[in-house]
Amino acid sequence: MASDANDASNGTGKTAIGTVRRRKATSASVLITDKIADWGITIGGLMVIVAVFGIMVFLTQVVVPLFQGGDLETTRSYSVTPPKPLAWTNVDEYQTIGIRITADGQVSTFHLDTGTALDSVTFDFGGAVATAVGATARRNNIAFGFDDGTVRFAVIEPKVEILTGDSLPVGARELNDRDLTDGKAVYSRIPGNQLRRISLDARVDEPQTISEAGQPIIAIDYRTGGTVERPTRSFVTIDATGVARISRTETQINLLTRKATTRVLSSTLPELSAGIQVTNVLMTGQADQVYVANETGDIYRYDTRDFAAPRLAEKFDAFPGDQRLTVMGFLNGEQGLIAGGSEGTVRVFYRLQPENAGTEDGYKLILIRELEAHDSPVVNFASSQRNKSLVTMDLNGNVWLRHNTSNQTLLKLKREPLSDEGTQMLLAPRNDAVLVADAGGQVNFWSFYVPHPEVTAETIFGKVWYEGYLEPTYTWQSSSGTDVFEPKFSLVPLIFGTLKATVYSLIFAIPIALLGAIYTSEFLHSRIRSTVKPVMEMMESLPTVVLGFIAALLLAPIVETWIAAVLLAFGALPLSLMLAAYLWQALPYQWKLRLDGIPKFCLMFVTVAFGCYIAYAAGPLFENVFFYGDLKAWTNGDIGSGLPFLFLVLLPLSFLGVSYVFARTIGTSYRLALREMSQSQAPLVDMARWIAMLLTSCLVSYILAAALTAIGYDPRGGVVDTYVQRNALVVGFVMGFAVIPNIYTLAEDALNAVPSSLRAASLAAGATPWQTAMWVVLPTAMSGVFAAVMIGMGRAVGETMIVVMAAGNTPILDWNIFNGLRTLSANIAVELPEAVQFSTLYRMLFLAALTLFAMTFVINTVAEIIRQRFRKRAFQL
Repeated sequence: MASDANDASNGTGKTAIGTVRRRKATSASVLITDKIADWGITIGGLMVIVAVFGIMVFLTQVVVPLFQGGDLETTRSYSVTPPKPLAWTNVDEYQTIGIRITADGQVSTFHLDTGTALDSVTFDFGGAVATAVGATARRNNIAFGFDDGTVRFAVIEPKVEILTGDSLPVGARELNDRDLTDGKAVYSRIPGNQLRRISLDARVDEPQTISEAGQPIIAIDYRTGGTVERPTRSFVTIDATGVARISRTETQINLLTRKATTRVLSSTLPELSAGIQVTNVLMTGQADQVYVANETGDIYRYDTRDFAAPRLAEKFDAFPGDQRLTVMGFLNGEQGLIAGGSEGTVRVFYRLQPENAGTEDGYKLILIRELEAHDSPVVNFASSQRNKSLVTMDLNGNVWLRHNTSNQTLLKLKREPLSDEGTQMLLAPRNDAVLVADAGGQVNFWSFYVPHPEVTAETIFGKVWYEGYLEPTYTWQSSSGTDVFEPKFSLVPLIFGTLKATVYSLIFAIPIALLGAIYTSEFLHSRIRSTVKPVMEMMESLPTVVLGFIAALLLAPIVETWIAAVLLAFGALPLSLMLAAYLWQALPYQWKLRLDGIPKFCLMFVTVAFGCYIAYAAGPLFENVFFYGDLKAWTNGDIGSGLPFLFLVLLPLSFLGVSYVFARTIGTSYRLALREMSQSQAPLVDMARWIAMLLTSCLVSYILAAALTAIGYDPRGGVVDTYVQRNALVVGFVMGFAVIPNIYTLAEDALNAVPSSLRAASLAAGATPWQTAMWVVLPTAMSGVFAAVMIGMGRAVGETMIVVMAAGNTPILDWNIFNGLRTLSANIAVELPEAVQFSTLYRMLFLAALTLFAMTFVINTVAEIIRQRFRKRAFQL
């Protein structure tokens, strides 16, 4: 025994009674496993950070080119022949050949890159010289006016053909690395062992007499339209005596015989002011509007929709004061009118239809914006054939590329100061080059790359005045069926839609999820809780596309049909649960013990079903009393006033106010008196008190609603407006259903993590279980509960399929709960498959993704800061 004791005292591993003592050293395998886990967690966390950072870098890389402007690629300057007064110029879309048309009918071509002279054609004008020239927007259909009062129409355009690689003519000489020529056409090597042949196609019609008195034509504009079987040709002319005529030819072609029958319509515009010196005339493509301008800046707008009886609709001064009008033209689409002045001013006007326009046709030209001004008179203007870009040139030879929508100057080019009035300028068909040619044969040609001219921070996040709109707006509309469309890339409606969907879904989800978590954690029997919580967590596994499908095809029509019952359910369900709670308290103690647990849980579902039935049965009565029998007509503003709806909205606020007054006045005395009553009597008295407060709240709410209505306030047009079937209300229901499991699960875990000692202390101090849950457990778990709400919010912000299918997919700024919306994520899902890679739309969608990323990052950062503050307060307990 002494030996054993000595062994024990000497640390031999045996106790005094002879047993072996466990070694206290940690085994090597545990240490290695712990080290591996430590490194794995660290590396995994770092990889997550790197992945998130990499996503942000990738999105930024795609977005940055939107704001980088344009680059000048090549500059060419050379002389071509003949040095004669120019009437018109044109180029092909591949920047291969240029076309010069002189006033005496000579049409010549040249290679744009080198200036090499190519084929030429001379029209037989009978020795006459064109006194006026007009053309269509594509610049290929041209009308010439002459001093004998006649007009000739011509087609002068580059002809493009694709040939096989062995079709190159013998003896063709090289012009540059890409192009060769045989003297008549240019052959360009293109992928696939093919050649692109571009040559001149020029045709001219016989002269038509327009001025019966033989007066010279001093201004002309020309448009073509119709179909292949029924082409139309419209033009407007002004002669030297100031007589303005508008004419239209309609040709019907027999598809079998190819015989053409032409009908000519012509009328004279109302007489212009005596002594007017016309400088410009314009006509729209539909020939329904004609603009005549003089050099003093007066613009006469004629309404020619009734071709037989045109009328002067409006006269206005584009440049009040001494400034003269020097150039006038249309932007692409002919809704924007550009006016350049002698002081370098460039103004943009839209023809709009405001209230009290004060004009003959109800439309009015309104100054929309002034572009950056030149330092000298504006002498030339050219518009894009594809978007809202334009080019202006001043007398000092400054050539500026601009964009109307973004109101920015994209490039500033420079040539020699102008020495004559015969200078022609154009913007290439693909908006990638500018050509300036003068009567002396000097040609300046610039090619450039400006991929995203319509994008600035202002057009993305600010209000922009778009064509056809009565005021600046936030608008997203990325595409249309024609090139005259003005893209609208404001992200504000999408950000707003994201917030709107999130707010309405959280209003629905947060109360249900948090109250459910509190009930499950603090009141529900453990056996039932072990079943309820897994079921709630399984709800999260439901695919959102299925929820969206159900919302769009099933729930939305049901809500539309029973909208009054749905709205009534928001009040009927809480009231029925409150009433059931008071009745439960009034039951004898023995009954409550018997019915506790599963029977009580089932009774709650019975109460909910009863509340739904009450809402369903009373729905028609509710609609008749509060919405004059037709809720949809009421939301449109067709019937009734806003008083009933104001009453419903103010009722909860009035109830809170009445409750506060009651608690501050007789609340303490009432609670002391309530303690003296029996267990069965107290709940009934308290229910009577609650009903009395509810009736008082109804009275207060009605008085407030009547006062607001008396001063002219109507809630319609704001949160409540026109009813659309797929709307934010449906989105709130379904997205809230998707968000509830997230909030519920995390909040319930946070509540269960509160130490039981705090509950026991509260109950021992005399607090009820409900008081303990609300004033002890919930504040202690607030950091976790808040985190649960923020995670649910993050889920709602990024939700896609539910919004795509159930929200109507309309990007509008409208808090109306009965209207649709479009979120950032839904917009990306809808439009990205159709976006051309690296196009403006493509990069804007990535900017939308980056914006969503930033929103989520900011929200989570703020949420984490607030959560940490709640956590510090909880630790103090």
